[in-house]
Order: sequence, then structure tokens, then C-alpha cells
Amino acid sequence: MRPTAVCVVLLSVICVARSAHLRGTWNTADFFHFLAKFGIQKANMHNARDSLGYIYGNVTTAMASSATVTLAVLDRGFFLEYYGNRTVVDGELACRRMMHKIDGAAYDAACNDRGKDFLRRVPCPLGGLCDDEDPANVINGHQFTFTIQDLVQPRFWYLSLVACYRNETTCQWHHLNESLQIDYDLWLVNGNPNASHHNALELQFSFDKQNTLEISFLFLLIYVILVPLQIHAVMHQKHPVTRLFLASVMLEMVAMLLEVVHGAKYAVDGVGVTDVAVAGDILDILSRTLFMLLLLLLAKGWAITRIELTWKPLVFGIWMLYGVVHILLYVWNTTEVDIIEDIDEYQTWPGWLILIFRTLIMGWFLLELRYTMLHEHNAQKLNFLLHFGASALVWFIYLPIIALIALQISSLYRFKLILGITYSADALAYCVICHLLWPTRSEQYLLLADSGYLGDELDEFNEAPHVVNSYAGFVSNGELLLTGSSNSSPRESFSVSA
Repeated sequence: MRPTAVCVVLLSVICVARSAHLRGTWNTADFFHFLAKFGIQKANMHNARDSLGYIYGNVTTAMASSATVTLAVLDRGFFLEYYGNRTVVDGELACRRMMHKIDGAAYDAACNDRGKDFLRRVPCPLGGLCDDEDPANVINGHQFTFTIQDLVQPRFWYLSLVACYRNETTCQWHHLNESLQIDYDLWLVNGNPNASHHNALELQFSFDKQNTLEISFLFLLIYVILVPLQIHAVMHQKHPVTRLFLASVMLEMVAMLLEVVHGAKYAVDGVGVTDVAVAGDILDILSRTLFMLLLLLLAKGWAITRIELTWKPLVFGIWMLYGVVHILLYVWNTTEVDIIEDIDEYQTWPGWLILIFRTLIMGWFLLELRYTMLHEHNAQKLNFLLHFGASALVWFIYLPIIALIALQISSLYRFKLILGITYSADALAYCVICHLLWPTRSEQYLLLADSGYLGDELDEFNEAPHVVNSYAGFVSNGELLLTGSSNSSPRESFSVSA
């Protein structure tokens, strides 16, 4: 498959997974079409109507046919059996098995008038409401509305179309053996869309994604402050280490900016900008892998205790491999992991692989840092390596720990937990390294300073009065003998022919 095709598939899958506003076309010949998984918030008892979950929209067809299929909105308790039987080859048998558990619980005017509002017969009449729809409850301009109220806890709901219909006379389920083109335009929201006081930053978002826009915006502000500081540091100390760190921080700032752009547009239209969101995720991964390279280089003592970097192919090879595996994990999690499963990326085998890989790199980092410290005797450099190693170790270890903790957290809260801790740990690590590499501090232990900058500093030093006055000169037997003193080294003498 060509890279362009891979990108199209990736974007389409992400769009289905993230959108709260769904538009598209489905042919009943495909039998089953999954639309969305959406977390509905817990309803507020004192303000129930405005805090309910609403699923509403239009489902129509341009074809002249009286045939109907089923739009199902189910919670996880009903959905798993329904979803699991979709692959039965015999359409009639598949419909009976899929609807077996739902049949006794779903409302139907003719077959079960005491049931719950789970199903709709679609397509709806052009310009009219769907069957069994109460006009008083329908959002203006739409053909149907599901209102979901749960006073106990938030819950995931699953929206799908299936080519099954119920015979109103026998109340039996049958497979629609007819090709019918159906157009849908659906909205899934948390809160009353007609209420003037709803929270615009939460309305369009699934419960598990609520507040992620605010989180991204907060960390964008942090990087907006951090990047100019690091640019100032690079301008005053043109050094490979500070430049590499600046590149990592700038990538992270751009990633946060793209996430905020996508989230802000999503809050307005329920769709966002999918390619911008993907670009932000990829830049975030690149920023972290570049930061890991910086940590490995410093642990090996590059630009601190040594000028030449040893084992270059190994260092850069492992760095590139980690970055590739991390991006492949992102693609795998987006395209291969069934959205029905209540798991995160670190509960898949690529996720465990990246955690194991990260842990091995952490062990290598500690060994290199230990070796560097054993061969270093300068107190200032040892102090830097000690503080650097402690902060870097926290950055390495937080992800495996949070991945294990997340196993015990409900999937409704897991995404926000991992996102918040990941962003916080990265930002804290960047701030600590920025502090340690600040020019007034790092000039005590960094090597490889730019020659122009170093020369200016030496010129100022040589012109200082205490340096000039510390030398004495005299002419003896046709030679000029200069003697100089230093607080840290024995007296040296230089002989220059007259």
C-alpha cells in the first residue's frame, strides 16, 4: 500500500473515532456499520434536562423504497452481544442473535411499549420525523432525538446501523436483503444543545475527552514561555547541546499548538481538523524522542567530559529505532485496536513493546551515567550530572508506572489521566533541563562552546586589570621573560627571543 493510501486510511479511522458530528453514506449491502463510541456524562439531578446526553440527527435515503433498517444506541451491557454476532454469515440468523438480548428491553409501539429507547427504524421520511418519535422531544430541524439520562455514573454508548428490521405483525427480526443507500447526519453531545448556558468547551466532547482542550492550552502557555527563554539561552551560548534542546522544546510547542487548534475547532463543529491533530501527535512523539537522544548524549558525557562521542552508530541507531517503534505504536493503536475494547495504547502488544524498550534504554542511560561520573573528578560537573541524572530518571520511569496504574482506572477517566501526567512530566523535565543548561550555569561544565562566543569571553578576561597587573616583565641578556601567577596552578614562565 502506498504511503498516501496509508495516510488516508489513518485519517478516516481517526475521524470516526473522534468525531461527535458524523456525516456519511452507508449501503445496507454491508450489513453492519459502526458509527461511534461516545461517553455520556452523569446527569445532574438538579438540572437534569440540560445535563443529559443527546444523540440526534437525520437519516434519509434518496431511493424510492419503503424498506427500513435499524439505528441502535446501546450501552455496553447490551452492545457486546449485539456486536459479537455481527459476523454470523447467515443474515437472518445474525439479526435474531444480535437482537436477542435487546428485543425484550427495547421500546417498540407494537411489540414492547414498556421498553427503553434504544432503537429507531430508518431511513426516516423526507421532511418528517422518524417512526414513534415524540415531536416534543426532537431537537429542532432534525428527525429523531435520543435523550440519555444516567444519575449514577458516566457511561459509554455505542451508535451503529444494521440491516435488520422487525416485522410489526410477528415481532420477529429479519435481514433486509436489499441494497439501500442511506445518508446520515448525526450529532452526539453532552448537554442540551438548545440551552443558552451550556459549556461550549465540553458540549461536543465525549466524557473521556472532556477538559483535554483546556489541558492542551495550559501546556501550550508553558511552552510559549519556555521557548523564548531557550532561544535567549542559545543566542548567548551557541552550543550543540542547547541547540538540540531548543529543537525538542520547539517541536513540543508546535505539537501543543496543533492540538489546541484541532480541539478549538472540534468544540465548535464536533469534527475538528483531523490532519492537524495527527500532525500534532507525530510532532509530540518526535519531540520526546529527540529529548531522549539529548539525555543519552549527556549521560555519555558528550560536551561535558569528552568532545568525541563514542559508539555513534549504536546511539543514533537505538534512538531512530525507538522513534520508529513509537510512531508504529501510534498507527497501530489508531488503526488496528478495536474501538469497542476498553483499552489504551499501552495495553496492546506494541504498547508493552514500547514500554519494555523504554525501560531498557533507561537501564542503558543509568550505566552510561555511572561510567561518566566514575571518570569525572570536577565537583561542578559531578554536581550537574547528579541533578541531571535524578531528573532524567524520573522522566524515563514515569511512563511504565502510569501505564501500570492505568490498568486499574476506568476507561472513562484513563485517557485524561495518562494525557495529564504525560504532559506534566514532559513539561517538568523540559523546565529542569532548561534550568540546568542556562548559560550562566552551564558554562561551568559544558565543553564545545562556540569559538566566537568563547573568544569574546577570553578577550574580556585578558583585558581585565587584575590580569594585566599580575604579570611582570624584564629584559635579561636580550630576552623578555614574562612570569604570571594563577590561583589554581603553579607559577609558569615564558621565554620570548628579543
